[in-house]
Amino acid sequence: MSELFSFPNPVNEKAARVVAGVVLIAALVALVTSSYWLLIVLAAGFIARTLTGPTLSPLGAVASRIIAPRLGPPKYVAGPPKRFAQGLGAAITTTGAIAAVGFGLHGVGDGLLGALIVAAGLESIFAYCLGCKVFAALMRLGLVPERVCAECADISLRVAAPSPSGQADRRRVAGASDRPTGRFSRPQRRAVSRRRSAPGPGMRPAPPRTRA
Repeated sequence: MSELFSFPNPVNEKAARVVAGVVLIAALVALVTSSYWLLIVLAAGFIARTLTGPTLSPLGAVASRIIAPRLGPPKYVAGPPKRFAQGLGAAITTTGAIAAVGFGLHGVGDGLLGALIVAAGLESIFAYCLGCKVFAALMRLGLVPERVCAECADISLRVAAPSPSGQADRRRVAGASDRPTGRFSRPQRRAVSRRRSAPGPGMRPAPPRTRA
């Protein structure tokens, strides 16, 4: 059950952009044709991806397993911000569906569809994730646990367990090995530094350096 309600970390950004592209098209159709019932479909997809990643989302599964591998090498990004962005999408579409379909407030539905179109367009076309920016702001405010901050600061620290062939699957975010992105507080930077300098299993700590 815990594996079902989990979210991949890291995430292939190419798969996320494919999903955002489909959401963009569906939202545009809903807005232009006043097909507000599509908000229900969009909300169901966002909720499924927020709770389970691509597991219970047909769109997420097709994007991550079929389309994204055909778009070249994966480009990994941290998972928690993407999950947060999916949660924001779920909130927007659920509110829009209740307003437009449940209470006939089409103006509210149009406004929320417009916001969704902007966010999905930026993600799918320019790889600019608005939800991820909000997540980063919450990290800077200290509203996200330090453990999650450390993982997002340097996702290259996350190494998968060895595969049956005995080789580890190193999943690295592009550019994460160079330096953390965003601004972090001193405790957060110290946490990243401790994780980088900690000796691995079976390794002895390096002796302290002495001046000649």
